[in-house]
Amino acid sequence: MGNWDAILGELQRKRDFATAMGGPERLDRHRRAGKLNARERAAALFDEGNFVELGAFAGNLSEGGEASAPADGLIAGFGRIDGGPVLAGIEDFTVLAGSIGDAGSAKRYRLAQLARQERVPLVFMLEGAGHRLTNEHSTPAPGDLQALVELSGLVPMVCLVMGPSAGHGALTAPLSDFVVMTEAASLFAAGPPIVKAALGETATKEELGGPAVHVKASGLAHNLVTDDSAAIAMARSYLSYFPRNAWEGSSRTEGPDMQPRMLDGILDLIHPDPRIPFDARVLLRMLADEGAVLEVQPDFGGTLVTALARLGGRSVAIVANNPAVRAGAVDSAAAQKAAHFLEVADAFHLPVIFLADNPGVLPGTASERAGVLRSAARMFTVQHRLRTPKLHVTLRKAFGFGSSIMGMNPFDGQTLTLAFPAISLGAMPAASGAAAAGLGEAARARAIAEQTAGAWAMSDKMVYDAVIDPRELRNALLDGLSLVSARLDRPSEPRPGGVTP
Repeated sequence: MGNWDAILGELQRKRDFATAMGGPERLDRHRRAGKLNARERAAALFDEGNFVELGAFAGNLSEGGEASAPADGLIAGFGRIDGGPVLAGIEDFTVLAGSIGDAGSAKRYRLAQLARQERVPLVFMLEGAGHRLTNEHSTPAPGDLQALVELSGLVPMVCLVMGPSAGHGALTAPLSDFVVMTEAASLFAAGPPIVKAALGETATKEELGGPAVHVKASGLAHNLVTDDSAAIAMARSYLSYFPRNAWEGSSRTEGPDMQPRMLDGILDLIHPDPRIPFDARVLLRMLADEGAVLEVQPDFGGTLVTALARLGGRSVAIVANNPAVRAGAVDSAAAQKAAHFLEVADAFHLPVIFLADNPGVLPGTASERAGVLRSAARMFTVQHRLRTPKLHVTLRKAFGFGSSIMGMNPFDGQTLTLAFPAISLGAMPAASGAAAAGLGEAARARAIAEQTAGAWAMSDKMVYDAVIDPRELRNALLDGLSLVSARLDRPSEPRPGGVTP
């Protein structure tokens, strides 16, 4: 033992340095800002006591130097979430403002490499200043962003933004499947000092890239939460809807509310008159297993609701028009949101349920300038190429291209196509279309009558597999999922091309 004393003593000293982070003063400042430190974030993410660190000794040669960098400012490792393995990288803002050193860059690449090799999900937590100016680049680190692109669509990738994140580090967000910001977070290509020097523009971190910018305006981030703990809880919840990788079948979870049941309250929620709005979010909570709905991007593209849910314990992706917002007309933001959401669902074999209730794609000068046709075309292309099962329901109305992007085109690979009895279909709403075309009263009345007979006319041609009582909606969808259960449960292959940012 005596021969090892000095060697093991040095090992322990190196371990102590690696875990010291930025020291007591910086850690205390971080805590007073209402934030968890990087190691506390790791502990909160994984099941209790279940974190194994990798690369702790990266940056160990900086000890005693001018720029001390324990763990090179990135806590990395793996553990279990609800019993399943997950990898994580967590920027440590208390060490050189969480900047990315050469060793830290190699560590980021190592995480992506391991996630691909072992086929397990990857979580990043961002709070850092981007590339470190003092990097020597004498031995160029592998391209971690390239590794993330290659990883896309192979394993679920989650990014939590918990403070300011700039430059190279911030690019992790758009390359991930799901991005959560806390109220203290911001994302930007360059921070306020650089923007001031380069453009002469004065802006705060919040004005450049706070939640008001990226959760509500740009759509770069998906969900907003109050603090670190809420962000970590949302990451754990999000991952629970997915398999560990794209080679596994879709996820299924046992729960107390998995059985068929009639939706008795739906007739009070949805009026047969399509001009009377209702909140699609209420319908989703009614439809899904109890407590099993996670809305993705609730503050962006509000004419569509995109949500992860469970039906009979099976994870599903739901895309629903929301008549409470602009009658459910699909605008550019909603179509962009849905296209990305559908690509993620397809990558991990989640069946997609389309609930259509819209008057079409949103018209008008503002909508055209926002590129609504291109965005709607992208959503249409993604839904047409879905390999995962898709189930379509026309609730009350579906007009023009608004029906096509919601998966209503006849014989387009749907597992099940359903309609409520009192639906209206057509190239455009008959009342406004008749006025625009200058039709007389008799022609106008005939057009309206044809539209309102849509369920019977289309089911006569097998465009719809069934016309159902709205109260049967949950049970009908459960029946559809039972039809595809063998396909969903067997091993699969990854989606070509991954997920487009």
